[in-house]
Amino acid sequence: MIDPVAKFPSELDQLPDRDTEETAEWAASLDAVAKAAGPHRAAYLMRRTLQHAEGAGLALPKLLETDYVNTIPSSSEPVIDGDEEMERRITAWNRWNAAAMVTRGSKYGVGGHIATFASAAWLYETGFNHFFRGKEGDGSGDQLYIQGHASPGIYARAFLDGRLTEAHLDKFRQESAGDGLPSYPHPRRLPWLWEFPTVSMGLGPLSAIYQARFNRYLTNRNIKDVSNSHVWAFLGDGEMDEPESTAALALAAREGLDNLTFVINCNLQRLDGPVRANFKIVQELEAQFRGAGWNVVKSLWGGAWDELFQLDTTGALVRRLREVPDAQVQTYQTRDAAYIREDFFGKDPALVEMAKLLSDDKILECFHLSRGGHEPRKVYAAYKAALSHKGAPTVILAQTVKGFTLGEGFASKNANHQMKKLTNDEFKKMRDLLELPISDAQFVDGVVPYGHPGADSPEVRYLQERRAALGGPAPARRSHAIAPLPAPADKSFAAFDKGSGSQSMATTMAFVRLMKDLIRDKTTGKRWVPIVPDEARTFGMESLFPSLGIYSPKGQTYEPVDRDQLMYYREAKDGQILNEGITEAGSMADFIAAASSYATHGEAMIPFYIFYSMFGWQRTADQMWQLGDQLGRGFLVGATAGRTTLTGEGLQHADGHSPVIAATNPAALSYDPAFAYEVAAIVKDGLRRMYGEAAPGEDRDVFYYLTVYNEPMPQPAKPAGIDEGIVKGLYRFNTAESAGVTVPVNASRIQLLASGTAIHWTLEAQKLLAEEWGVAADVWSATSWTELRRDALEADAALLRGEERIPFIRKALEGVDSPVLAVSDYMRQVPDQIAQWVEQDWSSLGADGFGLSDTREAARRHFGVDAQSIVVAALAQLAKRGEVPVTAVKEARERYGL
Repeated sequence: MIDPVAKFPSELDQLPDRDTEETAEWAASLDAVAKAAGPHRAAYLMRRTLQHAEGAGLALPKLLETDYVNTIPSSSEPVIDGDEEMERRITAWNRWNAAAMVTRGSKYGVGGHIATFASAAWLYETGFNHFFRGKEGDGSGDQLYIQGHASPGIYARAFLDGRLTEAHLDKFRQESAGDGLPSYPHPRRLPWLWEFPTVSMGLGPLSAIYQARFNRYLTNRNIKDVSNSHVWAFLGDGEMDEPESTAALALAAREGLDNLTFVINCNLQRLDGPVRANFKIVQELEAQFRGAGWNVVKSLWGGAWDELFQLDTTGALVRRLREVPDAQVQTYQTRDAAYIREDFFGKDPALVEMAKLLSDDKILECFHLSRGGHEPRKVYAAYKAALSHKGAPTVILAQTVKGFTLGEGFASKNANHQMKKLTNDEFKKMRDLLELPISDAQFVDGVVPYGHPGADSPEVRYLQERRAALGGPAPARRSHAIAPLPAPADKSFAAFDKGSGSQSMATTMAFVRLMKDLIRDKTTGKRWVPIVPDEARTFGMESLFPSLGIYSPKGQTYEPVDRDQLMYYREAKDGQILNEGITEAGSMADFIAAASSYATHGEAMIPFYIFYSMFGWQRTADQMWQLGDQLGRGFLVGATAGRTTLTGEGLQHADGHSPVIAATNPAALSYDPAFAYEVAAIVKDGLRRMYGEAAPGEDRDVFYYLTVYNEPMPQPAKPAGIDEGIVKGLYRFNTAESAGVTVPVNASRIQLLASGTAIHWTLEAQKLLAEEWGVAADVWSATSWTELRRDALEADAALLRGEERIPFIRKALEGVDSPVLAVSDYMRQVPDQIAQWVEQDWSSLGADGFGLSDTREAARRHFGVDAQSIVVAALAQLAKRGEVPVTAVKEARERYGL
C-alpha cells in the first residue's frame, strides 16, 4: 500500500482518515498519471478535479493562481448586444482625438499622456457602450473611477458626443482663463464631468471600495436604495504597488461587495519601465485578489491565440507563457518573428514543432496585436461575468499594450509615458491603421486636425442612443437641487452657553455631547454619519453604541461579551456608526464617500470623523486633498489635540503641527476652539454654511477641521456678542478688569492671544501678571489663526484691485496700543501666520520640536508654554518697550525656575 501521508508534516495529519485505503488509491492514481503522461498532465487533472468540486459546492480552499490564460474561453463568450463595427469606428475617432489633443497642446509645453488611453481604449469604450449606467435613469447610476492618465480619451469621447468642442480640447491643461480642461479627473475644476479624483495613485481603488461599501450603508439604513449602482474602478497594474491600492481588499470581500469591479489595465509597464520585469504582475495580482476573497477574471489573450492553444496538446505553450517574465513579453512586442521563434518557441522541443505550423504573420499577430484588453468581445465577456457574479467583488485583469495603435515609436517603449506627441507621419500611419477618413490636406500648417464624423453621423447617433438607453452621459457629476437641511433646534447649541459650572469638561467630550443631541434631531439626525477608527471609547463615544448601532452588513451574529452592560457593543445592519477598525485611511475614504453623497446620490449626509489629531493630517493629508477636490462637506475632528495635552503617549502621538498642514488645504476651515461654547458655535455655523442657507458668495464646498482637547477644564459661560469673532477667528474673552484681577492704575498692559487648550494657561498667566508683577493682561481667544490669515490675504488682494478692505485681525485689535503675545500648544508657525497683519508689537510662544512622554505640566514647562513661561515672555516684551524694568525678566525666570 502506498503511504498516503506526504513526506512533510501536513495539517491533515491531525484529522482522522476514515478510509486510508481509499486515500492511498487516489494517491496511487495520481502517481500513475504523472509517470505515464507526465507531471503536467497530473497537475491538469488535479485542477479539473478541484474545479469540479467547487462547482459541486464542496468546501475546498481555492487555488491562488491559474494558468496564464483567459478565464473565459472564446467558446463561452456572450454575443455583444450592439453593432461591433460601429463601435470600432467610434473607438477609432476617440483614439485619434485623444492623441491629437495632447500633441496639439505640446507646442505650449503643457504635456499630457497618450499611451495609457491607447492601451485601455476598449476597456472604457465597452463600458460606455454597454455597461456604465448614467444618472438620468433610475437611482444614482454607476460610479466611475477613471484612471487619471487616461483622461484625454474621456475628453475625446465627450467631444464626439457633443459635450465638448474643439476649443475645449485646445485648452487641455490650460485652465487659468476658466474654460480649460484639467489634466486629470478633478471635480473641483470640472464639476459637471468628473465625480472622483483619482490621479493621486492608490487613492482611487481605496475610495472605490469604500464608495461601494457606503452605497450599501445608504441602502441598509433606508436613506436611499442604491442597490442598482455599480462601482467601477479603472487602475493601472503599476498603480497596484501603492499600499493604498490593496489596503481594503479584505474589507470588500468580507462584506461581499458584489457591487464593485476593479478593471486593472495590465500593460506590464509602470511610468519608467516594466511593472514586474523579472516576474509576472498578472499572476501576482491574481494570487493577491484570490487570497483576499475576490472573484478574478483574466482577459489576457485575443482570439488569434485560440489556434495556438488548440495546438498545445502537451501543455508546453501554457508552461512557457507562465514562465516568461513581463519584461520579455514587452520585448516580444517590439521584435520580429525570427526573434520570437528563437526566444519564445525555441526553448521547448514541442514549441519548436508548433512554431513550424505558424506563419510569421500569425506569430506577429499573436505577439504584437492580440491581447484580451484590445478585443471588445473579450472585454464584454469579462464585464458580463463581473456583473453576474454574486457574493464577492470582481477584479478583471486585462492585458494590453501600452501605446497600442500609436505606432512603432510608442508601443511598449519604456519611455512612452513621457512621450507627449506624435509626428505627422506617425499620425498618418495611425489614421490608416484605424481607417479614418482624414485626408493629408487637413494637416494645415503641419497641425494635426481633430476628427469628427458629424453631429448627425451614424456614429454619433449610435453613441448617444447607447448612452440614452443606459441612463444618460457618463462620466457625469450632478449637483442635485437639494433643499437646504433645516437647522437643528438652538437648544442643542445653547446647552453649552452657561458653561460647566463647578465641573470640568474636555472639549472632546463637549463635541461628543453636542453630536448626541444633534443625532437625536427628528429631521436631520439620521443624516449624521459618525466615523471613528476604533477609538470610540477613547473619545467617550461608547454611549452611542447601543443607541445608534455600529454598521455591519451581517448585523450581529454573536452575543457581545458586554451585553449585560448599559453601553454594550451593538452591531446592526442599519447601524449608523462606521467603526472602521485601525485604519485612518479607510476612515477617510468613508468620510469622502459620505461627504460627497449630496452629489453622488442626491442625499446630503453629514459625516463627522473623529481621530487622534496626530493620526489625521499627518497620515492622510493626501486624502484630505482628495476630499477638497471632490467638493466634500463635513466635520473632521482632531481629538486629543495639541503637543502637550495627551499625557504619557510621546513623540508619535503629540500633535504640534496639524493646523499647519490643514492651512495648506484651501477647502479646509481649520479651528482650534478653546471652550465648549466655541465648539457649538463653529458646528452650528458649519451646518448653516455646508447644509443650510449659505451667505451670498460663500463657498459651500468646504469642510471643517476642529481640534479638541482631552484635558478636563472648567468651561466658562459664553460672553455676549462674540459669535462673529468665533467664526472669523478672534474675539476678546476678557480684560484684566473684567477678569476680576487687581492691577495698579496706569499699569503696563499686554494682549494675550491664545487658542485651544493654551487659553487655560494664558488665563493663569493673566492672574500671575497682575498679582505678582502689576501688569494688566487682556486675554483673547483665537479660534482660527488660519481663517484670520485667509481673511487678511483676501484683504490684500482687494487692495491690489483698488478696493478698500481692512483685515478682520486689524479691526479686532483696532485701538489697542499695547504689545501682543500669541500662545499656542502648536508650533509657533501656527500663530505666526497672522503676524504681518498685526500692527502692534508681536511675539509668540509655541511647542516646537518633537513631542515627549511626561505629565502635561512637565511637557509645557519643557516647551516653554506654561503659565510661568508666558509671564516671563510677556515681561520680556514689555521690558523691550521700557514699560517694566529689565531686571523683572531675570527675577521672574529665577522665581519660576526657568
